[in-house]
Amino acid sequence: MKSKIILTPYFLDQHLPGLEELAQPDWIINRQPLPEGTQQTRISILHAALAGEVEEAVREELLPVSLAGDCCTAVGVLAGLRRAGVDPLLIWFDAHGDFNTWETTPSGFLGGMPLAMLAGLGDQTLLEGIDVKPLPQERIILTDGRDLDPGEEELVAASSIRHIPDPLELLHFPLGDQAIWIHFDTDIVNPEESPAQNYPAAGGPSVEEMERIFRRLAGTGFIQAISLSSWNPEMKGAEQSESASFQLLDILLGTGSQ
Repeated sequence: MKSKIILTPYFLDQHLPGLEELAQPDWIINRQPLPEGTQQTRISILHAALAGEVEEAVREELLPVSLAGDCCTAVGVLAGLRRAGVDPLLIWFDAHGDFNTWETTPSGFLGGMPLAMLAGLGDQTLLEGIDVKPLPQERIILTDGRDLDPGEEELVAASSIRHIPDPLELLHFPLGDQAIWIHFDTDIVNPEESPAQNYPAAGGPSVEEMERIFRRLAGTGFIQAISLSSWNPEMKGAEQSESASFQLLDILLGTGSQ
């Protein structure tokens, strides 16, 4: 399947020129005028535009690939998929859980909440902003999530999402014949191989291990969407992180070396 790559060069509502510089001529750049207002209102403008591009891609039988500076853009991807009639199984690859709510977060960081939002927990402002309902928790897999805050860990355990601490279990995990959406935060990779991360977490799978997992997922033929939350292009080691991330993305797209 041909892909449609949509680049949203923002970290939440802050423009990232260094990320936009990665754009290839055939990519769609989701750059929007953001008026004064709350952070969530500004973010929703980006998500609404992204949702439209994702929906259009699916209807044109293209594989939507969202590249962005944060994980909250996954809200726009879900909206686009739902509008195009796709109800996916979400596999969320991340060193963190992104499963905090305002009640559990120790930092107040919105970027640590999107998976909880997608699961229908905590603040639903971003989903309501673009009129999308959350996923059933049974259709969400969080894998790795090696760096969870205490309250977040309790929330994950009490939820109905499946937490798979070792991503290599996905090599044999039964996925069935269903649409799959892969969300890939590049900080899941061991920071020794992908160092340019805002929130690095020690340990994690190697690039080689992630290659094996992504080949298995690509081989199912059921991937219907990919979203990638990028490394920090301004940090030391950005070139190494970029190389590793695109190497892995190519495998999901079926264009990587075997």
